[in-house]
Amino acid sequence: MDKEPIHTFLQLLSGTREVRPGVWQACCPAHDDKSPSLSVKETTDRTVLIKCWAGCSAAEIVASVGLELSDLFPKNDRFDHSKIPERERRPWSAIDVLRAVILEVTVIAVIAGKLNNSGLTDEDAKRLVLATQRLFNAASAVGV
Repeated sequence: MDKEPIHTFLQLLSGTREVRPGVWQACCPAHDDKSPSLSVKETTDRTVLIKCWAGCSAAEIVASVGLELSDLFPKNDRFDHSKIPERERRPWSAIDVLRAVILEVTVIAVIAGKLNNSGLTDEDAKRLVLATQRLFNAASAVGV
């Protein structure tokens, strides 16, 4: 669509009439519409809102005129995802994995400490402390 999604969209409809400023009615192109059941509205940011009162979805409506849902929104170079370079996918390094595990264990230890007054047995609390110490020792051994 062009810079004005509303104009391009309205040109693809039949039986279109403006019922008030920025609001139109038209025959829904997604079904055999005898009387206009499609409401079309342009928002202040130029987004096109559509509603078929017979029950057609927005996706069905735009597809029936050869468009996509994204065509109902104004183009904005600031948010143009096609301009974002695709990131290279690399496996996590062992150090990064260990850092993530240490962070999560720290969170678990803090929460478990709060639960200790009401739910952890002494044996469970001691085992949690031991597991935490082992992970911190492993992290220290590799320089994390």
